[in-house]
Amino acid sequence: MPEAPEVDALAGFLRERLIGHEVTDVDLVEGRALKTRGRPLDGLVGRAVTGVTRYGKHIDLDLDGVHLGIGFGRAGWATWDEDSAQTDGADGRGALPQAAVIARITLAHGILGLTDAGDWLSMQLHVVDAPEEVPSVAKLGPDAADPSYSREMLAAALGRRRKQLKALLQEQETLAGIGNAYSDEILFAARLSPTAHAAALSVDDITRLHHTLHDTLTSAVVARRDVPIAEQKAAKVAAMRVHGRTGEPCPECGGVIEDIPGTKGGGQWCPSCQTLPAGA
Repeated sequence: MPEAPEVDALAGFLRERLIGHEVTDVDLVEGRALKTRGRPLDGLVGRAVTGVTRYGKHIDLDLDGVHLGIGFGRAGWATWDEDSAQTDGADGRGALPQAAVIARITLAHGILGLTDAGDWLSMQLHVVDAPEEVPSVAKLGPDAADPSYSREMLAAALGRRRKQLKALLQEQETLAGIGNAYSDEILFAARLSPTAHAAALSVDDITRLHHTLHDTLTSAVVARRDVPIAEQKAAKVAAMRVHGRTGEPCPECGGVIEDIPGTKGGGQWCPSCQTLPAGA
């Protein structure tokens, strides 16, 4: 799943290439992805891109007042092809041959392809008049990758909730932009158990969690910034210290990385390093 650092890099990539250019054609390959049936993609034709903005794990394309909201879901992504009329080839820059093409947006100088590599369709497209008309964007909490996200804001979000930390970090209404992978990495860096409840955290625990959240996401945003969009997934996987590394040695203590109980292999942690808060 693309998370804030990868989507931020994609937004920057698209900003450089799309702003100021007019859409000349659209092709909705998978009709189920378009959630605004009364607003077809055809309404984008003839409009120039005037802005590209990231909202959590979503991207908004502003086409002179008409917005295309792109929700990537579990396996959505984008390609950019300046040489061919097809975005599902392998041109080495943006193509993902294994991913199903959901839609194509053609401009005079290239084609933006929207793809989904999942076993089930997770990408969503909305044609709206404002970004917040997309339901999943409207309910987003503060952006976790925003440098202004403070310790006090995190403490308020945690409150005294009896909810496990891993699930809470992925709750987009509480904190936008974090998914399965970075929640594992943040909690590993904070040396906190993913199954600990927010209510059990001490003042020091919250301070440490805020520091590692900020450091992990900031570092990832910087690291992904100049990576070609076709290589973003591989770069993300390579950077993970515990996520996806079941059975490998912990990079800190040398213990064994294990699957988080109850995640069915979807999340990983180091039981030796990541302890429950005192009294939990």
